[in-house]
Amino acid sequence: MSELPKNLSRITLGGGCFWCLEAVFERVVGVHRVESGYCNGHVQQPTYEQICTGNTGHAEVVRLDFDAKVVSLTELLEVFFVIHDPTSLNAQGADVGSQYRSGIYTHDSEQEAQAREVLAEAQIAHRGRVVTELLPELNYWPAESYHQHYYARNPEQGYCAFVVAAKVDKFLATFARLARPA
Repeated sequence: MSELPKNLSRITLGGGCFWCLEAVFERVVGVHRVESGYCNGHVQQPTYEQICTGNTGHAEVVRLDFDAKVVSLTELLEVFFVIHDPTSLNAQGADVGSQYRSGIYTHDSEQEAQAREVLAEAQIAHRGRVVTELLPELNYWPAESYHQHYYARNPEQGYCAFVVAAKVDKFLATFARLARPA
């Protein structure tokens, strides 16, 4: 992703397979760009194949550029906590490995403070079982081009039709007020 326009904010989120997060956040009003990628690992320019080994330390993530005057960081994090299981350590459903961990990766101290508040609320809602990490975004790399807008390009693919579509449907049912017009 290029330089961030001055009127937009950026947050990076990991909650399992990035195809799921991307498909949901592309439907949120006020989100201008969604990019699938990898962050907070120790390898430079990792490939998807390297990430899948779990040896790079990276999480699969989406980077969101959003207009906070249209959708707040708190609202984005509320969506995030509904569309994935924040109590599942290093796994989301059948996707298992540290690359599928739950994480909020911030870009400044103000975001970190807001995220801490939402994370505390999630801990209460989930009886203290939330394992979502809260860290600054480090060592970010965009995923390969074939991962970008994956669900939009492959809605009939098996994983998309069953797993991703269910998360999109859950978002639309729970957050209709935040959904872009069809």
